[in-house]
Amino acid sequence: MTEQAIITTTVNLLQDNVQVSAYLAEPKESGSYPGVVVLQEIFGVNVHIREVTERIAKLGYVAIAPALFQRVAPGFETGYTPENMETGRGYAMQTQGSELLSDIQLAIDYLKNLPQVKKDGFGCIGFCFGGHVAYLAATLPDIKATASFYGAGITTRTLGGGAPTITRTREIPGTLYAFFGKEDASIPAEQVDEIEAELEKYKIPHRVFRYDGANHGFFCNLRASYNPKAAADAWEQVKQLFGQLT
Repeated sequence: MTEQAIITTTVNLLQDNVQVSAYLAEPKESGSYPGVVVLQEIFGVNVHIREVTERIAKLGYVAIAPALFQRVAPGFETGYTPENMETGRGYAMQTQGSELLSDIQLAIDYLKNLPQVKKDGFGCIGFCFGGHVAYLAATLPDIKATASFYGAGITTRTLGGGAPTITRTREIPGTLYAFFGKEDASIPAEQVDEIEAELEKYKIPHRVFRYDGANHGFFCNLRASYNPKAAADAWEQVKQLFGQLT
């Protein structure tokens, strides 16, 4: 597949007096493209998330990455030091599931208003914190295909408090692919099994990928835990998943 030339920009989404910044990447050539929402790690809409957004756009999608920490830390983005991680975790703990869903829907609605975007089903992809958020976002009626990468805590909690996010599995209307590293201490194997069992229980179209030798953050080439083999395979699976949208 030939990669498309793209254009990128930062847009501001406004709702209920809250302005959410978002990174937008889209094919330069005119046409009709599916929309995909990209959900950040705890490190903000940083260079890695922008690169993922661009990679998706080059495949022929209009991709948008809303700043999920906009309400608690506007403009936040950082790297991968232990100090950065501590700061990002602190912001993640301040987020609320209902507000995150509202901001993701706001990004979807923005895409719907772009003339080059198809309106009949959107994709969603998230990593780390965003992997958990993606599982939650998969419950939105507009989301047809979700890729959730190493989202910790899906079986044990939800963002902002309440029943664990896994209890909302029955609400997922589309297909969900979940990606995990077998060496990821933050997501025990039994939790991955529990997620798969719940998806099977409610007959949600899904695939669960478990990668040998892969740790948390294996998809990010800027992290020490980057695993090229697992990342390459996962990317091929994502392309197959989002192919449902075209």
